[in-house]
Amino acid sequence: MGKETLGIIQKVHEIFKKKGLKLSAAESCTGGLISHYITMIPGASTFFEAGVVTYSAESKMRIFGLSSETISSYGVVSGETAKEMAERIRLLTKTDCALSTTGNLGPDVLEGKDVGLVYAAVSMYGKTFVKELRFMGERQEIKEKAAVSALEFLLEIMES
Repeated sequence: MGKETLGIIQKVHEIFKKKGLKLSAAESCTGGLISHYITMIPGASTFFEAGVVTYSAESKMRIFGLSSETISSYGVVSGETAKEMAERIRLLTKTDCALSTTGNLGPDVLEGKDVGLVYAAVSMYGKTFVKELRFMGERQEIKEKAAVSALEFLLEIMES
């Protein structure tokens, strides 16, 4: 992990500890990497409540209660799915804030969506913000970029 990524993680820790807020994460394409990053630094237990990885559409519906209409209308790789994932994990874990990711790491087009297309969402205080991200590279590289970019998006929302 590079210094820049470590700095982002440290900043997440600082903000959540300073504000006394709780965080949860619902991950799909990042496969738990966001949760891994957050828990790499001691003290995450003071603010990080839970991280859940749901990879299939079925698990998203069963675990989070995602709407089958959302998935059939927009697909698992969509801003709408990312939004519902963030909102549902926040409610399930009773946290102040939740972060979610869903996307296509490749190697093939999925649901007609290009490799490298990722959606991140942040749900906080009854509002949810969604960001579309696009990356180039190999699968692992896209996964790492998606996790770091989602954490940066979380910081943007927290600092605004």
